[in-house]
Amino acid sequence: MERSRLVFSGSGGQGVITAAIILAKAAAIFEHKNAIQSQSYGAAARGGITRSDVIIDDSKIFFPKVTQPNILVSLTQESYNNFASIIRPGGLLLVDSKYVTIENKVVAKHISLPMYDTVIKEIKTPIVFNICMLGTLIGISELIKPESIIKVLENIIPEEFMEMNQKALNIGLEMGGKKKY
Repeated sequence: MERSRLVFSGSGGQGVITAAIILAKAAAIFEHKNAIQSQSYGAAARGGITRSDVIIDDSKIFFPKVTQPNILVSLTQESYNNFASIIRPGGLLLVDSKYVTIENKVVAKHISLPMYDTVIKEIKTPIVFNICMLGTLIGISELIKPESIIKVLENIIPEEFMEMNQKALNIGLEMGGKKKY
């Protein structure tokens, strides 16, 4: 496996960090890979820019920060404006079409999908937007198996919310499966 360097970015309250934690746990615990996750917040935790770095590899990871991601997820225009320039040439840039307009010319595969609007239409609540985004990313990149995400969710989410989270993940997987990286 080639080392995957991901940066998840968005606004505080969107679940960006939670999604990164879920991905790292799924890779480490259920896929038996080395994975590390780190995070940073803007001046205001809710509403400010958030960033979470994830590195997944078969070999040892010695530094927890991502300086040049091969995958960048941006869920707000502000986070896109701040981080689009750091993406590795030939990488993947995934954005939500409701909140981000791709403006910068970066040498990456740009994928803009209506993740937020689809979650609102299908599930009627934004609380699983981050899980849909995670499903979309996995559908595109095939980084890990969707079952590994489900196993992590089963361990951290109350049972009464599992159906909603599974539905959000499946919506994302379907959206992402149509856009291979």
